[in-house]
Amino acid sequence: MMKFNTFLIALLFFATACKQEKKAPEGPTQMQQVMAVHDEVMPKMGTLGKLVGELKSKVDTTETGRQYEAAMKDLQVANTAMMDWMMAFGNRFDSDEILDGKELSEEKQRWLDEEETKVNALKEQINSSIKKAEALLATE
Repeated sequence: MMKFNTFLIALLFFATACKQEKKAPEGPTQMQQVMAVHDEVMPKMGTLGKLVGELKSKVDTTETGRQYEAAMKDLQVANTAMMDWMMAFGNRFDSDEILDGKELSEEKQRWLDEEETKVNALKEQINSSIKKAEALLATE
């Protein structure tokens, strides 16, 4: 009986020692990085709207008025680009892929590479349009 218990303990030891544990990926996944960029710029959409409102009342036919109009249009284009990106992204990926880390097909992985590039360009577009508008309004 003692040999059997020793054998059983040894068997359990080797079984658990040889078992490969699935490690969680180190750092954020690419999907998480894409969503982090989205989450960073999404709160700025309110700022876009606020700035459009401030600029709209200053648009006129003068040179300065045309600068206000150009800045306002940049903000509006950035807003539309964000809405379009979110719609297209949601059409390409399901909630399990976005929120739960469901494995992506090869095609969807290529799409995610594209979306990462797009969302980073979108971030730059939003930030630069805000910066331009704020700088223009600060010169008053």
